[in-house]
Amino acid sequence: MDEPTPRAERGEIRYLVLDAIREQSRHGYEVIQHIEQRAGGTYRPSPGVIYPTLQMLEELGHAQVVDTEGRKAYGITDAGRADLEQNARAVEDFYQRFGDDAWESHPEDFAEVMWRIARLVKTFKRGARKGQLTPEILRGVRAVLDDALNGLEDVLNGTRR
Repeated sequence: MDEPTPRAERGEIRYLVLDAIREQSRHGYEVIQHIEQRAGGTYRPSPGVIYPTLQMLEELGHAQVVDTEGRKAYGITDAGRADLEQNARAVEDFYQRFGDDAWESHPEDFAEVMWRIARLVKTFKRGARKGQLTPEILRGVRAVLDDALNGLEDVLNGTRR
């Protein structure tokens, strides 16, 4: 089962959008690009999240429609700026999740883990080619993998080192 793609919590997205339009007016697509860039390419909000959020911010008086080059863009209002300032910590906390601890910052460690995963797959394939995968052996393999998965989940959840 694949790990879900990182995403913003429901309350965070409005502040991410306000942050995106803080310095300059942006079209919805530009808001998406700005957030994705600040998240180091690891999170890209969908249009189905961004456009309703922009509309909500406009209705709240936190954003206003600005006509730029004949296209609808959004700029921040004073009320939006005040709301963003009160919740600046939420924006910084969100983007920090994608910062220093990203796997790209530790390529050697990541390569070591991927080497072990490849070795696991090769070992299993070798056993299959040799005809060693009897029902008893497969039960043992499942048990070992279950133990490994449980341990991995514990490490990722911070309950085990």
